[in-house]
Amino acid sequence: MIEEKAYWLAWSRLSGVGPIMLKRLQEYFGDLSLAWQADDQELMHIEGIGLQTLEKINQGRSQINPEQLLQEYLEKNPHFWTPADPEYPRLLLETGSPPALLHYRGVVNPAENQGMMPIIAIVGTRHPSEYGKYWTRKIVTMLTKRGFVIASGLASGIDAEAHTACLDAGGRTIAVFGTGVDIVYPRENKKLAENILQNGLILSEYQAGTKPHTGNFPQRNRIVAGLSRAVLVMEAPEVSGALITANIANEFGRDVYVLPARLDDEKSHGCLKLINNGADIIPIKLDELWERLGAIPPLDPIDDTDINNNQLSLFSNPTNNPSMIDIPPELLPIYRAIAPEPTLFDSIVNAVNLPSGEVAGALLQLELLGAVTQLPGMRYSIN
Repeated sequence: MIEEKAYWLAWSRLSGVGPIMLKRLQEYFGDLSLAWQADDQELMHIEGIGLQTLEKINQGRSQINPEQLLQEYLEKNPHFWTPADPEYPRLLLETGSPPALLHYRGVVNPAENQGMMPIIAIVGTRHPSEYGKYWTRKIVTMLTKRGFVIASGLASGIDAEAHTACLDAGGRTIAVFGTGVDIVYPRENKKLAENILQNGLILSEYQAGTKPHTGNFPQRNRIVAGLSRAVLVMEAPEVSGALITANIANEFGRDVYVLPARLDDEKSHGCLKLINNGADIIPIKLDELWERLGAIPPLDPIDDTDINNNQLSLFSNPTNNPSMIDIPPELLPIYRAIAPEPTLFDSIVNAVNLPSGEVAGALLQLELLGAVTQLPGMRYSIN
């Protein structure tokens, strides 16, 4: 297991190799240690590996000793899982792009990681109204007292309200960072993060020392959605990271619930959009919400045989061939803005004339669909 962990780390360091490519390599070779030893002819069988990518892979492999890399990495990152580890969160593993590395701090609950304890994501705007904060606290308190684990992103606003309400009710909460697990962002939530560590968990796919970056937070949102059995959007404007989380949750097959609000309330225009697209409205009687969420069955436990046979067989299997993928109409302008050669993020933003956050969310959705790949330097290429 240690050896395979080293190879997940090593592959994740190679230019042009992201979560989707790692999944293809694992599925083809069985484990990544065998893929590391594969020759050019074998690697060219993997969809998305052309001559340029192959050259980068070979250059990287010649410069990395996986076992030595792991030992050096553990000095600053002592606690992380890879999909080869049985402790890796099972629901996240079943998504189309599980992080190669998932760093953690806090208290680990094995039953929770195996999907035996229900996790509900609570997300929303960084600038909530009193209405949004009130209902976030009320709903989180109810869910916490009935045994649900609350996940969110420790952002200002609804995220912080959800974590705080869960802790106040004596529950367990999970915060997913868009930074390293050792860097709290925003700083105003430092005390909250310390409180979470007492009985909860902090997760991140980014190594220790990683500072806040705009592109990291849409990626963070896919982890929040992937960990959870359902996502509740409490309050969100039309341009919001919460909408990214909700859209990804839909792609992952998760239930999405929305807090209703007035038609003239701009803070909830994103929620109204989700309702128009088919999201469920949080019922007026909260007992009904509890009954719906409580009806989601726990996952069957994995026995030792399943783990020994490599739990990576739990990966979902979305279409990997972009020519067979139906690009949603709202994503087409962003998709078409990517040139045949790798294209800078800023160039895509300028081409479509949309807010950078909206473009980042669309690119993440395209990546999850297998249509594009993010490259180092915030560049994107069409698969």
